[in-house]
Amino acid sequence: MITHPFTYEAPATIDDAVKALGRSRETKILAGGHSLIPLMKLGLAEPEVLVDIGRITALRDIRSEDGAIVVGALATHRSIADDSKIAATLRALAEAAASVGDLQVRSRGTIGGSLAHADPAADEPAPTLAFDATIRVIGPKGRRDIPAREYFKGTFETALAPNEIVVEIRFPAPAGRSGSAYAKFAHPASGFAIVGVAAVVGLKADGTVERAAIGVTGAAAGPFRATAAERALVGTRADASAVDAAAAKAADGVTMLSDLTASSEFRKQLVTVHARRAVERAVERARG
Repeated sequence: MITHPFTYEAPATIDDAVKALGRSRETKILAGGHSLIPLMKLGLAEPEVLVDIGRITALRDIRSEDGAIVVGALATHRSIADDSKIAATLRALAEAAASVGDLQVRSRGTIGGSLAHADPAADEPAPTLAFDATIRVIGPKGRRDIPAREYFKGTFETALAPNEIVVEIRFPAPAGRSGSAYAKFAHPASGFAIVGVAAVVGLKADGTVERAAIGVTGAAAGPFRATAAERALVGTRADASAVDAAAAKAADGVTMLSDLTASSEFRKQLVTVHARRAVERAVERARG
């Protein structure tokens, strides 16, 4: 039950939403509602104004544009998982979206809401990082594009300003012989990622790894790129020993979370195991 009073607005355009967001310092955007509404019921969030952007239908689009796949902020996890373009070119994103929560959550929750909320155990930040996506936001000063590697700052913390709205996420379509995959160790009750790893691998004509990107979620205070593992993989033929050696570096330089769910040592082991699994599948898909 939500006990505090608030004003509800449902603008039909992005411009109107930005204006509504600027009317009070205690204003929150409502997308799918799976993060904000529970916080309001618990009294952990008490916005004076609730701006529901659900009527802005353009934010639900998934389209190809200028060599990228553009996913609207209101695209649901289910629509992302079921989209044929995403399945063909951004497999790790489709797999991450398909692993979110349960059917009801996937049918209502949105990628924009998830990225704005920035729960450290959310699934989609991992492929957002691994694909070098760009988060496009709009505020009173206009449009701003934030690279994924600069967007995530920590637990529930991003580069998004309080008066800005996420409007779309732009995923560059991988070129050449490339493959991707998402591997996850899920919490048995919530479905959140205790550890989730997205891997994107590109191969040269001779089969050696030309590029590698590995995004990790759930393991630390925020999602991160496993850069040491990426460097270790590039230039190899991605055989079993090379993949094992790279995966062993996936948690290097990162402080793992330790809580009632999993110790830091267990999370580090999970990162290694799931990095190996994600890379193996990505390489297999790149080889065709």
